[in-house]
Amino acid sequence: MRIAGAIKFVVALAVFLFTFYVISQVFEIKMDSSLSNIFARTVDTAHPTTKAPRYRCGILKICPEKHFAFKISSGAANVVGPKICVDDNVLMSGVKNNVGRGINTALVNGKTGELIETKYYDLWGGDVAPFIDFVKKIPDGTVVLMATYDDGATKLNDEARKLISELGSTSINSLAFRDNWVFVGGKGIKTKSPFEQHIKNNKDTNKYEGWPEVVEMEGCIPQKQD
Repeated sequence: MRIAGAIKFVVALAVFLFTFYVISQVFEIKMDSSLSNIFARTVDTAHPTTKAPRYRCGILKICPEKHFAFKISSGAANVVGPKICVDDNVLMSGVKNNVGRGINTALVNGKTGELIETKYYDLWGGDVAPFIDFVKKIPDGTVVLMATYDDGATKLNDEARKLISELGSTSINSLAFRDNWVFVGGKGIKTKSPFEQHIKNNKDTNKYEGWPEVVEMEGCIPQKQD
């Protein structure tokens, strides 16, 4: 009986020791896991993941005070229309369904940045006279944003080109059939505008069949001061 009791005691002790060992191992693993999680959280807090800031109209920099952010792109061939954005407001685009073949124009108040009017004129199959009349009536102090789509030059005559050059354009006199062009100027501007991009239609370099690549431009327009 004593031998049987001793054997039971040894077995019970062995079970106890084994159980203690297993529990201690599990506890250590959990502790290690908890410490790892705490360390990971500490690292994340010390070096938080940051997203690149988004500026107005998605441009790559922040504009100074008393400036309007803008982004403008020409049309892509005769498929995708141009897009004009000022101070995070999309003024013209294919999605808004207010663009068309020719020269697309958005007029913006030079003091407030508010939209005045959007228009497009077909200068391939249409008449240039309404376009000339439109440009003549633009009030002084207005910011003028223009972008071509498909073809914006075929019907341009000397008078139309002169009126656009008076808005600050330097490329309008060389704008030709199916060239891509974007421009930001102003009525009553005293100097040539720094905001203009022009890509020639060239069969050897065109990105699309019969049309050059899209031209895109962004920047900060100074607010008109009294």
